[in-house]
Amino acid sequence: MTRPDPILRAVTLTLGYAFLYIPILCLMAFSFNDSSMMTSWTGFSFKWYVELFNDQALLSAARLSLLIAAMTATTAVVIGTWAGYVLARMGRFRGFSVYIGMVSAPLVIPEVVLGISLLLMFVELSDLLGWPDGNGVFTIWVGHVTLCMAYVAVIIQSRIRDLDRSLEEAALDLGATPLRVFFRITLPLIFPALMAGWLLAFTLSLDDVVIASFLSGPGYTTLPLEIFSRVRLGLKPEINALATLFILLVGIFVVVANRMQRRSETG
Repeated sequence: MTRPDPILRAVTLTLGYAFLYIPILCLMAFSFNDSSMMTSWTGFSFKWYVELFNDQALLSAARLSLLIAAMTATTAVVIGTWAGYVLARMGRFRGFSVYIGMVSAPLVIPEVVLGISLLLMFVELSDLLGWPDGNGVFTIWVGHVTLCMAYVAVIIQSRIRDLDRSLEEAALDLGATPLRVFFRITLPLIFPALMAGWLLAFTLSLDDVVIASFLSGPGYTTLPLEIFSRVRLGLKPEINALATLFILLVGIFVVVANRMQRRSETG
């Protein structure tokens, strides 16, 4: 079998990385642009960061999105870990087909259908029980958890299936309870997958538009909805400044997650 040409491989990688990251670098560069035009460079300035921190509507939407994304990611990891563990370790049981269908449904159902069905559910609950009293953080959170837990379950399921069960079986033989084995052995072994699932759920929630548009209410506008509402009037470079801050935040998360993964693998 012939090895690929190193020059061709280097060129391919360079073009691929350029296609992915040059637009992001341009966005970050134009966040320091003095001009109010999104694509016309006139000079270096921090004024759009000042404008950003004076834009209370945009900051409020960003805080709401970060709060919901963090809540969604944490809850989706808890539910998705349980669902993935059942799929990987419990074998086929009565109702297994229904169970796997319910877990996988959010992966294949269009978000429009998912958003409408959840909206109708909340409307019926409000009519019957008087709760929830309008759409807000809770309804958006439930919608995002419903979507994200399916992705987390797939990640956890594949990781658990690849585990060497000898450590768990040895712990059981030495008298540890299944619950203790799960928390002391299984969870540390799948910790990198937990971090990957958390970051994926966080990103999906932070980026969602469709479900949030159905489940948000007055005073609860997420960041993607706020940005899309401003597209009609024309975006300002303060959006570039906000995007730059989010890129830095996500980059920090990724670096921390990689360090924690390396420590868990070497420790």
